[in-house]
Amino acid sequence: MLELKNITKNYPAGVENVLALKGISLKFRNSEFVSILGPSGCGKTTMLNIIGGLDKYSDGDLLINERSTKEYKDRDWDSYRNHSIGFVFQSYNLIPHQTVLQNVELALTLSGVSKTERRQRAITALEQVGLGNQLKKRPSEMSGGQMQRVAIARAIVNNPDIILADEPTGALDTETSVQVMDILKEIAKDRLVIMVTHNPELADKYSTRIVRMLDGNIISDSMPLTEEEEKSEKTIAAEKNTNSKKKKPSMSLWTSFGLSLKNLFTKKGRTILTSFAGSIGIIGIALIYAVSHGMTAYINTVQEDTLTSYPLVIEETHLDMSTLLQTFMGKAESVEKHEKDAIYQKAMVYTMLNSLNSMEEKKNDLKSFKEFIEKEKKDKDSKLSSALSGVQYTYNSDFLIYTKDADGNIIFSDTEKLMSDIMMEYSGVDFNAMSSMGNSSIMSSNLMQTPSLWREILPGENGKIVNPAIEKQYQLVYGHWPTAYNEVVLFVDENNELNDLTLYALGLTSKTEVMDIVKAAYEKKIIEYKNHRFTYEEICNKTYRTVINAECFRYDSTTDTYTDLRESQTGLNYIYDKGIDLKVTGIVRPDKSALSTSSDSGGIGYTYMLTEYLIEHSKDSDISKAQLERPNIDIFTGLPFKSNADTLDDNTKMTEFKDYADKLDDNNKLLLYTKIKTLPDEATLAEAVAQILATKTVDDMKADLSQAMAAQTGMSEETIASYINSMGDENLKMAYSQICAEQYKMQYAANVMQELASIPREDLLKAFANDMNSYTTEQFAWLYDNVLEFSSSTYKDNLSKMGYVDLDTPATISLYASTFANKDIIEDEIARYNKGKDDLSKISYTDYVGLMMSSITTIINAITYVLISFVAVSLIVSSIMIGVITLISVQERTKEIGILRAIGASKKNVSSMFNAETVIIGFTSGALGVIITYLLCIPINMVMHKLTNINNLNAILPIPTALILILISMLLTLISGIIPSRSAAKKDPVVALRTE
Repeated sequence: MLELKNITKNYPAGVENVLALKGISLKFRNSEFVSILGPSGCGKTTMLNIIGGLDKYSDGDLLINERSTKEYKDRDWDSYRNHSIGFVFQSYNLIPHQTVLQNVELALTLSGVSKTERRQRAITALEQVGLGNQLKKRPSEMSGGQMQRVAIARAIVNNPDIILADEPTGALDTETSVQVMDILKEIAKDRLVIMVTHNPELADKYSTRIVRMLDGNIISDSMPLTEEEEKSEKTIAAEKNTNSKKKKPSMSLWTSFGLSLKNLFTKKGRTILTSFAGSIGIIGIALIYAVSHGMTAYINTVQEDTLTSYPLVIEETHLDMSTLLQTFMGKAESVEKHEKDAIYQKAMVYTMLNSLNSMEEKKNDLKSFKEFIEKEKKDKDSKLSSALSGVQYTYNSDFLIYTKDADGNIIFSDTEKLMSDIMMEYSGVDFNAMSSMGNSSIMSSNLMQTPSLWREILPGENGKIVNPAIEKQYQLVYGHWPTAYNEVVLFVDENNELNDLTLYALGLTSKTEVMDIVKAAYEKKIIEYKNHRFTYEEICNKTYRTVINAECFRYDSTTDTYTDLRESQTGLNYIYDKGIDLKVTGIVRPDKSALSTSSDSGGIGYTYMLTEYLIEHSKDSDISKAQLERPNIDIFTGLPFKSNADTLDDNTKMTEFKDYADKLDDNNKLLLYTKIKTLPDEATLAEAVAQILATKTVDDMKADLSQAMAAQTGMSEETIASYINSMGDENLKMAYSQICAEQYKMQYAANVMQELASIPREDLLKAFANDMNSYTTEQFAWLYDNVLEFSSSTYKDNLSKMGYVDLDTPATISLYASTFANKDIIEDEIARYNKGKDDLSKISYTDYVGLMMSSITTIINAITYVLISFVAVSLIVSSIMIGVITLISVQERTKEIGILRAIGASKKNVSSMFNAETVIIGFTSGALGVIITYLLCIPINMVMHKLTNINNLNAILPIPTALILILISMLLTLISGIIPSRSAAKKDPVVALRTE
């Protein structure tokens, strides 16, 4: 039972209130046809809207089945309208972009009825109103009467308890009005129908009860409830309250999308323009990202190529060059802080010289560091392991490769050595000496090395012979990469070319041809180059042989030394015949996308397996064992190593001198004895010099010194006199003492030689033997330092020459990273390794590439920040625009909002409908923006290739990024539609229904 108790309704009008209903009290039967009559503005529709839950009363109470609605919340009213109320409006209020069937189904959709049942019940309702054959039509295709019947079908499809009809015949002709009234009369047989009308004739003819209103009051009621009817109605209401637990209405997500999609289809032109407008921001973002991604990919390629060519090198001995390099790069320090109002001094000279003076050579413990690296590589969670793209160990061992040139002569396959020999032969210039001078430079090991013809290929991880980074940098044009220790690969340049010296070093041309080129260059003549062409098969069939270092030397028992077989042609032929054949298995050239390679000048690449093979076969050789047993003696010359002399004690020096003398033959013993005797001891020399100085005045010293300098230097007397006069007495005396000592030594040696010449050979040998037995330890030590001849080599150099190397102790460790970020991680891990270690155990190195390219990271970051700014602006503009467009859509669909609220849709359902619309627009905008971006990338790439001549610099939008951009577009439009959707949800349904 429905009951209104003292219902009042106030509408604010400025500072006053308009009283629309003035204490209305009415009770309705569960099934009757009630007509509300009265003039316009008397409150009929207001009362109808309050009964239907569209409007709220100001005071009083509305009882539904004896239950008060004072505590009803929005969701309760939504449920009430959906399950208990059916509205029939004068203006039909059908959703124009929905079909007849879909309009009727909508209320059932909110009730949560299944699709099959929903469709069947909607069809049945339409058949009841005589429209069973009009299911697919849209409202715009129907007459007014038909649309009103559709509205009635929508009202009854959910089987509500109450039908509220607001002037249902007001817009219809008489005939159609009769048809509609007949339908309502039929419906009123089993439910309550309340109709507001101005037509008293229709009311009298069809209604069972007529209520008349005037100025917000009930003035008459043709058939109010009796007490017996009221008791009966209350009993029925109590039963309904006990059995009725109705589900709250809710619009599914798909329904929201369906309504929004159909609405957008009705405005195709505007939807397309809106989506395109929204896509402009996405296009901008996508293009920026595509170019940025292409640039990033290009930079990553540059980084990988650069860092593959210039790894982080840690050497056995290290000189810290960072401060000096920073000074050269203009990073000298300011003397003090100052304003920029004048010109001030920067301390460059002091910083540079101080850096030079403070540089110290430091030994790195590469054996321990290698153990650390190998341990980290085995740890899957290691930062160092993940940052490294490759590790290469090099050793102090000569790599001996021989081949035959075009004339059949055996040559050492090394461009530097061959060029040095050619220049020495032609011009007399010793380029080996110049090279050694260059190698003594503090920067030679890093900045001045000439690329070697034969070089080890960077190995990969987990035993992979060739690093993937190398395979990526080079294109295999013939054959395959090495798979065994005795296989090598030829590197050519991007044009499949090798320079003339490399061709000669590879044995493909003759020495005569190279000499002709050198001669023409010296004589400044033009020479016609022979256009050599070699097939891939010719190159791969060429014979190269590597020789184990120890095989080059043989023991000479007569001198107790080792001789080099390569010094004779016969010996060279012998070791060449015994060499290990190396097979060229492939030919590679730089890939077009590679920007920097380590073999741009051409050469031969061998694997780490060959290095390890040669080292393993050299370490157990007889010559290596002999040198290890005699660490102080050069087994090639029999002479002691000079580098060891300062570290030996007197007893060791005595033993070394005796061993040296005992191995000499008689002639060499006589020469050694003569050298010993012709050297005055220090005491005798000092006494003789002192006696001479005692007899000389300062003028005498100046005269003698002037004469001696003139004889030695050839300078004029005036220059010498000026120089000598500028000396102090102490410096003059010191300089004169040196001349006296040299003159005394010469005189002493001449006198001794004269005396020894008269002594028989046998007596001299006996005297030598007696003296050797009589010398003290100190005397032997003095003879070791002053008489003995030293080897020009070192113990370490000899072991390297023999190929003796400990694989656990590399000479250098090269750490490769694919990006600068990974290089920074490697440096951090080295710092972690050094943490807590003493100074002698710490690893020292200089990152030359990092010092010179430190600004790259800053530039990349700056570009990224700029792009982010562009993106942010584009996103803001797009969001505001979509929000405005959605707000416009809300205004256009106001009536639809009222209809949905009238049939039970909640505020949340209305909000989700517009959110769905914004998401659809966002998806369309994002998809359109991505598609246009892909199309625009084609001309953009053509322009970039034309302007930069870099074919691998491309604007690329990855598919995952494209999908993310579409999702971002949907998310942004959803966010931008929050305010409009909330605005839609808050609209008063009564006002919304009145909107046209």
